[in-house]
Formats: sequence, C-alpha cells, structure tokens
Amino acid sequence: MRIPRPKTLLSLTLVALGLVTLPLLFAVGNAVLKLDDLMNESLAAAQASEVASREGQRSRAAIQNMLRYAQQYFALERDPARLELYQGNAEDLALSLDTLTTEPHPESVDADRATIATMLRSIEGQLIDTGSTAAAVVSDLGEMSTAVNRLADNIRDLISARLDGLEEETRSAQRTLGWQAAALIPGTVVLVLFFALLVGRPMRQIDRAIRELGKGDFSRSIAVSGPTDIETLGRQLEWLRLRLAESTEEKNKFLRHMSHELKTPLANIREGTELLLDGSVGTLDRQQEEVTGILRENSVKLQRLIENLLTFSAWQAKTASLDITQFELKPLVFATLSQHRLVISNREIKLELDIAAIGVRADEGKLRLVLENLISNAIKFTPQKGKIAIRADIQGSDLVLEVADSGPGIATEDRSRVFEAFYQGRRLQGGPVGGTGIGLSVVHECIQAHGGSIDLKSDSEAQFSGAHFVVRLPLRRADDRPQLVVANG
Repeated sequence: MRIPRPKTLLSLTLVALGLVTLPLLFAVGNAVLKLDDLMNESLAAAQASEVASREGQRSRAAIQNMLRYAQQYFALERDPARLELYQGNAEDLALSLDTLTTEPHPESVDADRATIATMLRSIEGQLIDTGSTAAAVVSDLGEMSTAVNRLADNIRDLISARLDGLEEETRSAQRTLGWQAAALIPGTVVLVLFFALLVGRPMRQIDRAIRELGKGDFSRSIAVSGPTDIETLGRQLEWLRLRLAESTEEKNKFLRHMSHELKTPLANIREGTELLLDGSVGTLDRQQEEVTGILRENSVKLQRLIENLLTFSAWQAKTASLDITQFELKPLVFATLSQHRLVISNREIKLELDIAAIGVRADEGKLRLVLENLISNAIKFTPQKGKIAIRADIQGSDLVLEVADSGPGIATEDRSRVFEAFYQGRRLQGGPVGGTGIGLSVVHECIQAHGGSIDLKSDSEAQFSGAHFVVRLPLRRADDRPQLVVANG
C-alpha cells in the first residue's frame, strides 16, 4: 500500500511545520498545565501555612486569657463576669481549632481535636461545679495548652511536609521537561532532515538541470521527482530543454550550410587572385600586384571567418575531435605571421618575438586556428606603428603562449564575456572585414579540448595597453591531451 504524501510543496511545507511544531506545542502545553497546578498548590500551601501560624498564635493567646480569667474567677469567689470572659475566650479557642483543622489532615489530627474539645467541656463543667478547685482547673488548662500546642505543631509539620512535597514535585517536573526537551531535539532533527531530503532532492535536480541548460548541455533529459508542483516545473524544464536543443541544432545546421555555400565562391576568388599573382594571365605592375595582394589577404580573412563558423558549429554539435601529431611550435607561429605580412608591413606594426624551440604533440590544425585568431585579433586592434608581442616558453609543467598588443584593449565590462560565442563587445572593431564574434570562442574551445586554459590579463598586468592573452597547455600526457617536449637544439 502506497503511503499518501503531500501533493504540493506548500502542503509538504505545512505538514513538515506541523510535525515539527506539534511535539513542541505538546511539551509546552504540558509544561504550562503542570506549572499551573504546582503554582496553585504552592499558593494553597502558603495560605495554609499563614493560617496555621495565625491561628496558632490566636489559640495560645486564648488559652492564656482562659487561664488568667479562671484564676480571677476563683480569686473573686466565682465572679460571673470572669466566667463570661473565660467562656468568650473558650469560644475563640474552639473557632481557632476549627480553622486549623479545615485543611486535609490525617485521622490523628481529628483525634487530637476531639481530645481538646472534651477537655474544654470538662474544664467548663468544673468551673460551674461549686465543688471544683482552682488548682484542678489550672492543671487541666495546662494539659489542654500542651494538647493545643501539640496539635498546632502537628498541623505545621503537615504543611511543611506538603511544601517539601511540592518542592520535590517541582524538581521532578523540571527533570521531566528537561527529558522531553532532550527527546524533542533528535526527533526534530530527524524530521527536519527527512523533509529537507524530500525537498532538497528535487531542488538539486532542478538546480542541476538549470546549470546544464545554462552551459548549453541539452543531452540529458530532465526528470524531477517530488511534490506535484515541482514535478510540473521539471516537465516545463524538459520542454524548454527540447526546444533549446532543437533551436541549437537548427542554428548549427544553418551555420554549416551557410559556411559550405560560402566556401565555393570564396575558393574561386582565391584561385583567381593566386593566378593573377603568379602571372598566369599576364604580368601585373606594382599597383596591380598590391591590389591583388589586398584581395588575397581579405579572401584569407574571409576563409578564416568561415572556418571559425564551421569549427564553432562542430564544437556545438560535439563532433569535433583532436588529431594529435608532433610538430615544432616556432615554424607554426612564423607561418601564421607570414599570412599577415602585408598588413603588418603597411601599418608599420613592430613585432616583439620571443619563442623557444619547443616540440608539441597536439592537434596542429586546432593550434594553428588558435594562433591565427589571436594574431589576427591583435593585428585588427593594433593602431598604425603599434606593437605586438608573441612569447612562448615552458613554465613548470605548462607551455605558456602569450599574445599582447598595444591597441585599445578590452573594456572592463566585456572581460567576463569575451570568450562567449557571437559576443563582439562595445568597442568598435577595426579592419576592412568585420568579425563574427566567435573567434575567441573557438580559441577557448580548442584550448579546453587540449586540457589547457586561456586567460586575459588585467590592465595592470598587461605588457602593453591593449589585450594580453595567456594560453597554458599542460606538458603531462593524457589520452586526448597534447604532449609537449623541448625540441633538440
């Protein structure tokens, strides 16, 4: 049989609150009732103690007056006035004894009270009897005084014992409340952990799903278990995942198709410019050759942009793989720079090169793409007669490649998004051909695929005023990571 459970997060929260609160309310209510009872009993005992003290003093005063009036009664030859005074104090004594014995008491107190009442009647009879003597009455009054004092002491002892019992009950109630509180703590902790697990598990599932969607990972389906409203949210996230996956696939398909469509006419343009530069269709003069070189340079830029689009599409589709080979890094850097020699020469850009002889085991095509994007990016933003620095060396267990320029740099608000695809920043781009905003994104993907990292130095750390990129590739060997070694010589 399936245990019924709350259907919504609100009902689950209310049930959790109720289960955690009810034991506490029970303990508090029990404590209030117990303390109320103890308080009432304490007040009653205190009042009884006060009455016992007052009536004890009253009874002793009445006996003393009775003794004095009895003696005067005999000394004045049975004066009726003294007898009346005696009888008035005797009535006060009787009333005081009645008040003393109104509280619950054992049978021994009733016996003492009956004895005193008998003695009162006997002494009064002796006073009326003409044959009685003063000595006998005084003696009986002394015995009655002793009996009254004994009765008052017994009642006082009973009240004291009652107060002691209340004190012990108070301590016992405190211990009970302490044990109840101690028992509530682990119970409450267990309930809190239980409901935290019930709520935390679906919340973690939702958090994981949102993180994956934010990273662009749409491969894992989203299934959230828990209250109905949370499961509904999970189904909505799954619907969103499917829509985003479809949208991404359509975007990548468009990029692939568009890039392939552009490559064919671009190849014809490049082939025509190469034929012109080779003199296959006739000799060109200096100006014609310069214009043809500009055409070739820009066709190379267009080809690189298209390759970036294709590479980006491949990364997004998760179909890109590494083709690991061993090659020299320095020739690759110089080959990449040679593609831009005309622009570098025309803009009188100064190059500062410090590249160690390093043999690299990596994907040469991907690393060439990294260099082309970083170098072309630096050339694009470097002003006339500016500087570009390229350094490559081994630091510890990493190959460190640095590319810096003296351009305007990257705005502070753009630094956190500079490696995002299609993000071009707020500063105007230079060059005759605008970018697509995916060059640095492709660089980032290529470096990550090799197990490395790329960072942008802050303005205070940068060598020049412009952008300063630092690429780190690990030297250690891994299944799909590059192996870098220092070349001989």
